[in-house]
Amino acid sequence: MCGIDEVQWAEVPHPLGSLLTDELRARAAPTEKRDDHWMQGEVHDPRAHLLGGVAGHAGLFSTAADLAVYAQMMLNRGSFAGVRILSPRTVDLMTEPVAVPSGFRALGWDMETRYSINKGELMSSAAFGHGGFTGTGLWIDPELDLFVVFLSNRVHPNGKGLVNPLIGRIGTIAAAAIVNAPAVARRLPNRNSPAATTEEEPAPAGNVLTGIDVLARDSYEILKDRRVGLITNHTGINRQGISTAKLIGGAPGVSLVALFSPEHGIDGKLDVAKIADGRAAALNVPIYSLYGETRRPTAESLKGIDTLVFDIQDIGTRFYTYPSTMGNAMRAAAEHKLRFVVLDRPNPINGVDVAGPVLDAGRESFVGYHRISVRHGMTVGELARMFNDELKIGADLVVVPVEGWRRADHFDAMGLLWVNPSPNMRNLNEALLYPGIGLLETTNFSVGRGTDTPFEIIGAPWIDGLRLAGELNRAGLAGVRFTPTFFTPTASKFKDERCGGVQIAITDRRRLLPVRVGFEIARQLRALYPDAWRVADYDRLLGNAAVLKAITEGAAVSDIEQLYQADLESFSKRRSRFLLYKP
Repeated sequence: MCGIDEVQWAEVPHPLGSLLTDELRARAAPTEKRDDHWMQGEVHDPRAHLLGGVAGHAGLFSTAADLAVYAQMMLNRGSFAGVRILSPRTVDLMTEPVAVPSGFRALGWDMETRYSINKGELMSSAAFGHGGFTGTGLWIDPELDLFVVFLSNRVHPNGKGLVNPLIGRIGTIAAAAIVNAPAVARRLPNRNSPAATTEEEPAPAGNVLTGIDVLARDSYEILKDRRVGLITNHTGINRQGISTAKLIGGAPGVSLVALFSPEHGIDGKLDVAKIADGRAAALNVPIYSLYGETRRPTAESLKGIDTLVFDIQDIGTRFYTYPSTMGNAMRAAAEHKLRFVVLDRPNPINGVDVAGPVLDAGRESFVGYHRISVRHGMTVGELARMFNDELKIGADLVVVPVEGWRRADHFDAMGLLWVNPSPNMRNLNEALLYPGIGLLETTNFSVGRGTDTPFEIIGAPWIDGLRLAGELNRAGLAGVRFTPTFFTPTASKFKDERCGGVQIAITDRRRLLPVRVGFEIARQLRALYPDAWRVADYDRLLGNAAVLKAITEGAAVSDIEQLYQADLESFSKRRSRFLLYKP
């Protein structure tokens, strides 16, 4: 942040120029060098500089406090502290939205115009603001009686900083705090039901023991005198961060024979099509890849093993592949008459919410192992019980349950260490968005891989971010807002291509419905870019022909959701038989 003597100074586009006194200039933070001279208290814009620091588009230096006075004056339609500065008519003319190809503009302002129906009459309101080149932002929302001032020095020292996404997120969160302030904290036990009732969100427990914690506490009793093959990766750790492989490898009376790794490898860092076998030197055991030439343990790799143990953190979404690896390994265990032990872990996005279409019969694959909904609300131990029963696997299955977890809890309420389950799953927000945003990634559309915030930033070279963000925000999706942005992925889809798109901010995760968010994005892509977006590819992870047809035809999200309600209710009943934990 720029600032000296606890006063932040920044350039804001304004016609008054920047002819500061030496005293004031000394308080300003430097920006970049111009002709080997650090600019300090000088207008940064080169055109305004050539005009002596006074221009109609740049040059004003100010403080956050003074900008707050200006914003309050605009909210008061021209007056502040009883003094009339501008007439109401002048303010109206300054902030009247005018349609332009990218959305709406006013006299010097960027605009966001909203429409609503009040007693049968179409009503409109507009928020407005502007950003300065050096990293400043001012946003004013008369409807919410809210303004946000953000002053930074993004150009220091080399002009390459980027703050627009951050400014947008701060403004979004501030607006959501105002909008949601009167609401009582609540959770919808089944948010697919319009009649769902609300209740107070419980306080965090924070004392969860995962399966490996329970196993160690109980002195590895169920593995005594067993020769173990451990299916794990970097997420297999106890509460202190010690790996399950090390713990079992050093457990008395237990022989660790081999490790088996899933997609992304034993360290969870690889994003490649095939992963080779390896060796764990510290444990002196081989590592057999289950994401290479084969995706299930072979007879050769199982030699000398009488028990397979599974300990990997799932993410709660059908097309995440770790449960598929578990299912394949369970089949191998059944064929070779081995015991199969699951060291259970909580569902990080909670074990209550169930959403999205159920996989069509006959569409099972490695990214859709069984006919379950997109967001299944189960743990890997519960999924193992379901797979074993409904798929007639017949494994000698043992689940070491989690202790202290309430199904309604998210990961940050458990007191457990967060480890990125895969290279592009870097925080809980991304995990929460994944059931909806992840569905889009098999299409010609970037879900943010190759950026610092995958699944939170999305787009394509042919996307107009202003237009897409406007339509998505007008849809009124609960718990989320969208900010237009540009980004250039450094890897994956559209590598090194500038993409227009939106940044997604979760404003209230208790109300967030990520599958609904994903469907609304798909609906808008189909409506706005029918020739550019390849809708047929959306079905690869979706796996539901009726929903694909509805999206192709431009159906409303509420109509899409009705298509699979019967299947979803049926799945919920099937699911209930295998649940291990109380709400």
